[in-house]
Amino acid sequence: MKITICGSLTFTDEMNQIANDLDALGHEVLLPEGVIHQRIHDKDFDSKLSKINSDAIRKHFTKIEKSNAILVCNYTKNNIENYIGANTFIEMAYAHYLNKPIFCLNKLPDMKYIDDELAAFGAKILNSDLEKISI
Repeated sequence: MKITICGSLTFTDEMNQIANDLDALGHEVLLPEGVIHQRIHDKDFDSKLSKINSDAIRKHFTKIEKSNAILVCNYTKNNIENYIGANTFIEMAYAHYLNKPIFCLNKLPDMKYIDDELAAFGAKILNSDLEKISI
């Protein structure tokens, strides 16, 4: 299965590990541009400029179109357990629109302003068990 990984670039190291684990399970993995280029750790990295200059959002949407499913790597960030940020949220919405299965590594976060939408996406919660990925 071809899987596009989504998540905050704060989790670059974790996403690379998940990609390796999925590859070992026989899946083809597509990563966000920021993970591929590992620039998030550069002291002069500007997330907003990077997204604008590289057209990263549109590129990631194209990866979602080409995949069979997405996997959201949602870990704790900014004291929010299982954080899902703005980009990941729109990626989930796009996958939902395309009728792609959505898998979340961990349970959905308690983020009141998007709870209803997250629930409506029908994400399957893996509880960190990648072997549960199937269509």
